[in-house]
Amino acid sequence: MSQEQKKTTTQKFAGRKGAEILHEMLLEEQVEMMFGFIGGMVLPFFDVLYTSPIRFIMSRHEQGAAHMADGYARSTGKVGVCIATSGPGATNLVTGLANAYMDSIPLVAFTGQVKSFLIGNDAFQEADMTGITRPITKHNFLVKRVEDLGRVVREAFHIARTGRPGPVLVDVPVDVTTSAPANEPDLDLRLPGYKPRTAGHVRQIKMAAEAINAAQRPILYVGGGVVAAGASDELRAVAEKGKLPVTTTLLGLGTFDETNPLALKMLGMHGTAYANYAVQESDCLVAVGARFDDRVTGDISKFAPHAKIVHIDIDPASISKNVKVDIPVVGDAKNILAQMVEFIEPRDRSAWLAKIGEWKKKHPLTYQTNGKIRPQEVIETLGAMTEHEAIVATGVGQHQMWAAQFYGWKRPRQIITSGGLGTMGFGCPAAIGAAFGNPGRTVIDIDGDGSFTMTMVEVITAAQHKLPVKFVVLDNGYLGMVRQWQELFYGRRYSAVDHPCPDFAKVAEGFGAKGMRIAERSELSDGLREMLQADGPVVCAVEIEPEENVFPMVPAGRALHDMELGKLA
Repeated sequence: MSQEQKKTTTQKFAGRKGAEILHEMLLEEQVEMMFGFIGGMVLPFFDVLYTSPIRFIMSRHEQGAAHMADGYARSTGKVGVCIATSGPGATNLVTGLANAYMDSIPLVAFTGQVKSFLIGNDAFQEADMTGITRPITKHNFLVKRVEDLGRVVREAFHIARTGRPGPVLVDVPVDVTTSAPANEPDLDLRLPGYKPRTAGHVRQIKMAAEAINAAQRPILYVGGGVVAAGASDELRAVAEKGKLPVTTTLLGLGTFDETNPLALKMLGMHGTAYANYAVQESDCLVAVGARFDDRVTGDISKFAPHAKIVHIDIDPASISKNVKVDIPVVGDAKNILAQMVEFIEPRDRSAWLAKIGEWKKKHPLTYQTNGKIRPQEVIETLGAMTEHEAIVATGVGQHQMWAAQFYGWKRPRQIITSGGLGTMGFGCPAAIGAAFGNPGRTVIDIDGDGSFTMTMVEVITAAQHKLPVKFVVLDNGYLGMVRQWQELFYGRRYSAVDHPCPDFAKVAEGFGAKGMRIAERSELSDGLREMLQADGPVVCAVEIEPEENVFPMVPAGRALHDMELGKLA
């Protein structure tokens, strides 16, 4: 910050209270939208927000606000912002913060706190938010002086959006927001130990390229870090120049167009058989912005046993954390891939691509078509009707995996889903956040009956703002993924997974949205088309085959190639 800018900002803060300073800092950070819920300890800020150009969206629960901010951030690339009052308001953000932390999503959460002199005295609605959130945020702050508020807000946004992104919490006692600075505000960043490395070492980049050039069976294994870096174009350039097959994690879906012949779609526990076989047979595995999650690797001791491992990641702590790496490259994926493409040499990999082609023909993603509506058909139909261009949020469970397998992903920031934490209830509020951030775009929440009921109260928020979000609820009357495990590994002892649900169509009408129900295959196409063409939010429940399973499946403890492939009629 230049001295002139600092002088201007300091003058702007003269005689102003903390709530006004907070508001000015949000404007400086170009915050356009906030999500949250009002309460006593944030009243001074909401009084300032009354005449603000910042748009405030009130959720029906603070967890919903955190997920809305998350969906907004994932779909736009901007920092998501949420706010809650002290005590239970603040603690209700915890799941959303943990979710964002696991998936490296840039959020800044503001929580009200009791007056400074009451902290530690068990005051009404007091909670130690810095203590509670320390393990699930990239950083957190308790602001003790109004003079520090401007600097802390600036640092929070800087930390959230740089390096490996993540959530930052700022806990603000109410007396900080009602008092004015007695001294000159502190506005300079004070982060001496925080220096994310973005430029990869040229020697390491050359070594990685040489390993790729020497390989006969290379694979690019791509994660959400490529989305965060905005590196899809650079990824495609490297893949196409080197004729490198590309497989993605759940959070990496869309970074590489699945219609590209080099695409292997998703790998891992419910990845494609051909992606898993290719990884296991590869002699050079290049991980880009991925962290070798256990749902990807299966039995880690048998993961990619023949491969030299190259790992490109902005977070040095991720290198060799789970899998021993042969060639580490620390830095921003966009920068590194842009440099790497110069060193990649075209190679004839026709034999390797032909082998993968055989696996694709032998083990395609498919499903039965007899009996009741199959969930895969619902998702394929939605993909075709939207030309695979919609922003799609999901909850967590079987429906999430079917969406990953069957929608057909074309571009980054298209899938909005909970990866590392696996948060049921994420889809509904995340879709709402994505819709606010992307006016004019088709936004669909593909959800399960179990996930949807956890946060479906947020449909009220969508109805209030007439958001054209389409909520497709795959209703099988079970907590489906748990039921699948009980079927396969617990002798079909279905304990606590029956999931009787309300009439979703009637609930939607009560919430102010359009409600629909599809029960027969003959109704599917027309029903989904009607839903997509309707104005405003629609909840469309689709009755699906109750005991449909997700395949392929790598059971816990098995190697990636040791899959259950299921049986077709």
